[in-house]
Amino acid sequence: MYSYLSIALGGAIGAMTRYWLSGLAEKYNSSDFPLGTLSVNIIGSFLIGVLFIVFTEKIQLVDQWRPILMIGFLGAMTTFSTFSLDALLLFQQGNYNTALFYILSSVAFCLLAAFAGMQFTRLLF
Repeated sequence: MYSYLSIALGGAIGAMTRYWLSGLAEKYNSSDFPLGTLSVNIIGSFLIGVLFIVFTEKIQLVDQWRPILMIGFLGAMTTFSTFSLDALLLFQQGNYNTALFYILSSVAFCLLAAFAGMQFTRLLF
């Protein structure tokens, strides 16, 4: 039961963080490009890289922190479902180049961010 409550708490905080970060990015975005979703996914990918190394190689925090941070917080903060909808809407609106750029940049930058988070954490500790 504790794990479910931890995930729910982390999820609530992650969802609020997603809303705040996405809104902040979109505040400075004057195009149709879904910068808020991309920004949140890159940040979330970086953070999951950091937490993975922290949990498996460095601090090895107690298992209770993994559900709240990795499943709850980052699961709610990152937005793959929104990413999918944004990409489909760009295609449906005829913005094929923007949609393809969005898909490719999301995957590439999020993979790079997760790798950077892992390397950053290894160097830090």
